[in-house]
Amino acid sequence: MQTTTLTTPDGPFSVVVAAVPDGTLPAGEPREQVLAAGWTDDVGSLLALVHPTLRPSAVGQETKPTGLLAEAADAVRAYYDGDHGAPGRVPVLQASGPYRTHAWDVLREVKAGERLTYSEYAVRTGRPAAVRAAAGACAMNAAALFVPCHRILRTDGTLGGFRYGLPIKESLLAREAPLPK
Repeated sequence: MQTTTLTTPDGPFSVVVAAVPDGTLPAGEPREQVLAAGWTDDVGSLLALVHPTLRPSAVGQETKPTGLLAEAADAVRAYYDGDHGAPGRVPVLQASGPYRTHAWDVLREVKAGERLTYSEYAVRTGRPAAVRAAAGACAMNAAALFVPCHRILRTDGTLGGFRYGLPIKESLLAREAPLPK
């Protein structure tokens, strides 16, 4: 497992990358994946979000990023430099039940500048009545920014919740497209 913490305009941002167990991924997928990321310098809090079947057993010391960790760090920097699609090009793996795992894949398809309500997000997942389950996928997302749950809003258009605080969610949305007044 590798970790790094970057300084961003929204505060410290940490990324956890690990080689996943054999047989976890379809053939041809890279073995290293982003498992968790978020606006914190507490890597332990990020690891707690990773599904037990994927969670690394040992926390390594932070080192100079190489391989996928360097790619992920570059994607975060690129995001803050204006390439808001960069995190979406980095491989991510999260585990849960079939609906939540699918919902995270759908979140990765929500483009920068696009905002959906939880209801619209549920429709995109193919289960229009699963609004609470869609909201739960956002709440349980361990790989913030790489799986852009910040692009999902309440039905009335307000921000709703965000694990790292509404000021960061608002900042991210404003970077991607101006917020309506």
